[in-house]
Amino acid sequence: MVSLTNLRRAVKNALAFTSSQPDVSEVEVFASAGRNLTVRLNYTSHIPSNGVEEPKSTEGYGLGIRATFNTTNGVKTGFGSEPADLSLNGVARALEKARAGAVTDPKFVSLPKLDSPQRPTRDTTSLANYDPALMKIGNQGLVKTGWSMMERGLEAFESSKDLLSLAGYPEKISELGLILGGDVVMLQDRMAIGSTHIPSIQTDQNTVVMSFATAMIETQSSKGSGWSVSSQLADFSGESAGEAARNAIASINGERIPTGEYNVILGPQAVTEILEWVLMPGLSMDMIFAGASPFIGKLGRMVASDNFNLYDNGSEPGMPSSKAITDEALPTGRTNLIQNGKLSGFLSDYYNYQRILNDPTGSEKLGADPRSVLESIAPRNGFRPNNGGGRNFAGIPRPVPTNLIIEGNRANNQEELLQLVGNGVYIGRIWYTYPVNGTASGDFSGTIIGDSYLIKDGKFAAPLKPNTIRMNDNVLRLINNILGITSKHRATVRWSSDQVTWAPQIAVSGYGLEEISGYMENA
Repeated sequence: MVSLTNLRRAVKNALAFTSSQPDVSEVEVFASAGRNLTVRLNYTSHIPSNGVEEPKSTEGYGLGIRATFNTTNGVKTGFGSEPADLSLNGVARALEKARAGAVTDPKFVSLPKLDSPQRPTRDTTSLANYDPALMKIGNQGLVKTGWSMMERGLEAFESSKDLLSLAGYPEKISELGLILGGDVVMLQDRMAIGSTHIPSIQTDQNTVVMSFATAMIETQSSKGSGWSVSSQLADFSGESAGEAARNAIASINGERIPTGEYNVILGPQAVTEILEWVLMPGLSMDMIFAGASPFIGKLGRMVASDNFNLYDNGSEPGMPSSKAITDEALPTGRTNLIQNGKLSGFLSDYYNYQRILNDPTGSEKLGADPRSVLESIAPRNGFRPNNGGGRNFAGIPRPVPTNLIIEGNRANNQEELLQLVGNGVYIGRIWYTYPVNGTASGDFSGTIIGDSYLIKDGKFAAPLKPNTIRMNDNVLRLINNILGITSKHRATVRWSSDQVTWAPQIAVSGYGLEEISGYMENA
């Protein structure tokens, strides 16, 4: 992978070249190099399989240029990128693409500047959130991590008394139709950036290791999942596959439930899916500007239970998605989104930050004068996300979460949540979670596919049969009907995304569930 030194040199040379062009007024050069290493698990007890297969890697590097041009028709802005070429020839091609695609944008103010309130308050070089061992790992190490997952999963299957009882004796366990699948994904990421307004070249590098596992016992129609995420290779154990196998065993003999409203506990994975797919888009400044958020005009008002707190923090050392700087060379930091139920802020990049400040209807969109709430809308989250995680030189910045943290004001544990629910459902794993009726409505749907249980008299009573119930509810109603939130969090990530939610378990009253017809059970 391209070194940090070469990325820095390329940005320095590109900045000097582009700044010397007579029609260029402002310019920003962003260079990145990234690698995605993936190994796939594919074990089936009753069909010949390799167990661990498809170790593969994708790698890319290049640079992107944002520039403003003085033209006979006024100032225009454009963006261009060039892959796999950091030379001045590549720079010239990227600049020409930016020039050819430049448009007049009356909402554009300037490229990012270190002006208040995003002036650095710390040494950004002190946040080195990467692991040298993970940055250097090769294919052999990657395959080893895959086998560590496979071994943990098979050990959980083979040591289960429940499976032995079902099979009659150990040699027959394979006839139950054991399936173990998943991925280990490692991200290695480097970037450098410089601009007219930030001439000192800034750099950052990051690593993330994620695992995702799904286990099934085919003859029992049971399913379980497990996951892990960290920035350090030493934290990886492969235990996510063992967790998936144990959860699959625990879901044997699952029961169905009818359509209705239930008190529920949302597990960390379910919380993360609903948060990132449904709630977070409405807390992004670009959606506020577009009028597509359920939080239009509500800054400073109660929007959730007073027991609900949500913030994003990209500068917390040790968290998997922490970064020294944004992809606009601005410092990361903490943005309080909802505090004690009150709407407190939005995620923003510099363009949308300036856009709302200069919007005549900005006060109506926010619910407050933008210039009186600068800390609430500061551009701490302007990133260029790559498909599959990491940074993408070919993209332009937009508001993207880093480490999302949910906290309650009352420190509950799981046993207390079970008592608060009384009779209801524990929802562990969901998928196909998406907004319906437009993002501004807050309505969403999704399917419960595993790791879920019936709750009776404040205790786990029986597993819920996978793929037999669908969620139909509203995220605003959800965050207002909170019964309790556990103090214990778990780092949770969606597949091949490097934004992390530190998710607790959340108990909610009156949650809408709809029964699915029988043909979906074996999906």
